[in-house]
Amino acid sequence: MTNRTFDEMQPGDRAELRRLITADDLFVFAAASGNSNPMHLTDTDVDGNGTAERIAPGMFMASLISAVLGTQLPGPGTLYRRQTLDFHTRAHAGEEVIVRAEVVSKAEGMVRLRTEVTHADGRQILTGEAEVIAPVEKFDREDVEVPGLVVQRHRHFEALLERARPLPALPTAVVCPNEAKSLGGALLAARESVISPILIGEAEAIRRAADEIGADLGGIEVIDVAGDAAAAELACRLVHDHRAAAVMKGHLHTDDLLKPMLDKAHGLRVGRRFTHVFVMDVPGHPEPLFVTDAAINIAPDLATKMDICQNAIDLALSLGMEPRVGVLSAVETVNPAIQSSIDAALLSKMADRGQIKGGQVEGPLAMDNAVDMGAARTKGLKGSVAGRANILVVPGLDAGNMLAKQLAFISHAEGAGLVLGAKVPVILNSRSDSPMSRLASCAVAAIRHFAGAR
Repeated sequence: MTNRTFDEMQPGDRAELRRLITADDLFVFAAASGNSNPMHLTDTDVDGNGTAERIAPGMFMASLISAVLGTQLPGPGTLYRRQTLDFHTRAHAGEEVIVRAEVVSKAEGMVRLRTEVTHADGRQILTGEAEVIAPVEKFDREDVEVPGLVVQRHRHFEALLERARPLPALPTAVVCPNEAKSLGGALLAARESVISPILIGEAEAIRRAADEIGADLGGIEVIDVAGDAAAAELACRLVHDHRAAAVMKGHLHTDDLLKPMLDKAHGLRVGRRFTHVFVMDVPGHPEPLFVTDAAINIAPDLATKMDICQNAIDLALSLGMEPRVGVLSAVETVNPAIQSSIDAALLSKMADRGQIKGGQVEGPLAMDNAVDMGAARTKGLKGSVAGRANILVVPGLDAGNMLAKQLAFISHAEGAGLVLGAKVPVILNSRSDSPMSRLASCAVAAIRHFAGAR
């Protein structure tokens, strides 16, 4: 980064930068300034003029002028004295703008500059004039770095919800929604028209939970059943009777929910092992990241891992993703002393021979070179999966559970939970899940169901 000192500048000197305004820019500006005006942060029509918003705040646009002055002309060492601003049009997220500054005059250490921001086609957004104290010492360094920022928003789940909302509401048997969070998640998905819930459990407890959160159960079917086991069995019957196309876990243990589904005569088995997938929306990650299996199969053998891979691939395809399966181990080479590395290599070869279909499978991979291209190149790994995996098959439940919770509590990810391998999607949330996680789980189930129906 190099500046221009007061003595070096002359009237007519110019500088400019081009900037693509992103939605994340507006969220960062809102966090820094405290200006959370929905006109700047949402795609909805806030002011009723018939168009969606995401308007860049005026002072954000003005801050781009300070970027030119502080980094180019005059550059490092510049201090503001005055800035005038006249706004002509507005810029929106997704638009490219051009920011320009031109020296008009200089005197007694002060420099006056003409400033403007325009659309890429030349339409003026704002014009004005700046007066700055110009640097007198030369600055020329290459080691100026600004820490990167990751915006904690969940754009992948937002996109999934946009896909799910136009679909028919998915008839969903909600088992034992007799406390606030489990009931609230189902009702939130119903309000978003993602599911049409059938509430199964002790009716009085369900109504108490509704009163606790101020919810109206009018128009929603409530089936009064005593006991968790009986409620889970009834959910299976509703699926067989074609009244429910999904099952959602409420306030009961996962084992109690799944036990009747595994019954050979009256359950929901269709030939594969039941496997669990966390669909993780990790801030800053370019696409959803699957972690599987982190909730059902404790120490899966090779045959179970084959079903884990296939179920995850099928789900990824239904979500419109290109499945790239990284089978994780502690190392990226086969080590006879590490069973997970042997299983990973076998799964990769099974995919090559068509025993696992629909996606690319590679392993063994360590976590770093599964998701980071730089780490993959450092290890000399080639292929289309290393560094780009979007499905992570873990060695066992403990590793998967730790990985998913690290992503959630350290990387601020949200996770949608789904059980696959059953006749219908099974929405599986934990008690600590946020409303967004519960809603996203319902959206994933709906997209999966209707993709399979086509």
